[in-house]
Amino acid sequence: MSPPILSLALPSATGRVLSIQSHTVQGYVGNKSAVFPLQLLGYDVDPINSVQFSNHTGYPTFKGQVLNGGQLWDLIEGLEENELLYYTHLLTGYIGSVSFLNTVLEVVDKLRLVNPKLTYVCDPVMGDEGKLYVPEELVSVYREKVIPVASVLTPNQFEAEQLTGLRIQSEGDGREACNILHAAGPSKGQAPEQFKIVIPKIPAYFTGTGDLTTALLLGWSNKYPERLDLAAELAVSSLQAVLRRTMNDYKSAGHDPQSSSLEIRLIQSQDDIRKPKVEFKAERYN
Repeated sequence: MSPPILSLALPSATGRVLSIQSHTVQGYVGNKSAVFPLQLLGYDVDPINSVQFSNHTGYPTFKGQVLNGGQLWDLIEGLEENELLYYTHLLTGYIGSVSFLNTVLEVVDKLRLVNPKLTYVCDPVMGDEGKLYVPEELVSVYREKVIPVASVLTPNQFEAEQLTGLRIQSEGDGREACNILHAAGPSKGQAPEQFKIVIPKIPAYFTGTGDLTTALLLGWSNKYPERLDLAAELAVSSLQAVLRRTMNDYKSAGHDPQSSSLEIRLIQSQDDIRKPKVEFKAERYN
């Protein structure tokens, strides 16, 4: 008889996460930026790497492999055949093709057959600063198929504009975009709440921060399901501590932080991830 899978037989108090994201050998983006923080917060995390690259694509060159939808489904079937498909959370990040995203939607359905209470946390990675870096046809799939089934959505400003068709030029526009997204998503059975967290703008460009932010929001919102404001405070405070350490370490190494994108100092910041000091508070809108 095979030994029991302890993450199933003796599940952690937090949860069991299936994370479908990119992977780089060097550096911290995608799963490399999300898995370790979630593990520090007490989660069992099973990563599926949608791509495996030598480094992130901001370098002059990169090499590696891309997982297709059929290969993703093979992995899911392997888990299912061994009765390993119970997860409390699904986390998805960068997805580069419509076929792969459609397979992810099939994965959502299958996981919810096993656990109807599955929380699906989706970072709809499509672009930034006015530019798409995925095929344009992915936008409509996210808008029409993903938003209605996602429990949590974490778009940046540009992605929120793409998903809502609304140009965001003010706080009021941002709040209206959130209202549109909430109305299109699954019913939560409660009135929406809105708040903001004011943070300093750090004069540098970092990679992997969106992946880290979404992972931290998953981790803390599950610990405080009735206090999204507190979960966001903890996530944002962790992130800011990581960014400050990253910038200071590059300066210590004699590098100008504004001259190139910076790889975040994730391992060196594990105390800030596990036990963040809340420095940034949420302000509720009336």
